[in-house]
Amino acid sequence: MFLTVNPDDPTQRLDLFVASRCELTRSRAGKLIKEGLVTVDGTPLKASSSLRPGQKVQVNMPEPAEAAALVPEDIPLDILFSDDHVVVVNKPSGLVVYPAAGHYDGTLMNALKARFGSLANVGGPLRPGVVHRLDKDT
Repeated sequence: MFLTVNPDDPTQRLDLFVASRCELTRSRAGKLIKEGLVTVDGTPLKASSSLRPGQKVQVNMPEPAEAAALVPEDIPLDILFSDDHVVVVNKPSGLVVYPAAGHYDGTLMNALKARFGSLANVGGPLRPGVVHRLDKDT
């Protein structure tokens, strides 16, 4: 995933930027940075490095090792619109979007898989076809 530091972004540390933009905890962002999975303009930096507008941040997010497939779950959803190509969901606060460490089930993706079966083959097996996502608390 490539991210650009925008002029209107507040000046901040690399770990805070990655955590915010990738919806991760600061410690998870710091671990990715320490493992060399995050670079700024092609160079690995420390988590405490300050970012400047225009810099390009690349985050190489590994797929969770424990979860190999998206398991369908019958979870009630507030579907605002759906057709053969698009689904618009009113996601309730507290519902995790993607399976990840600590949340391999009970997610929006598990519910969509149960409701619609086949999902777009974009974004990998655990992140299929989502155009926009909100964090758990939104």
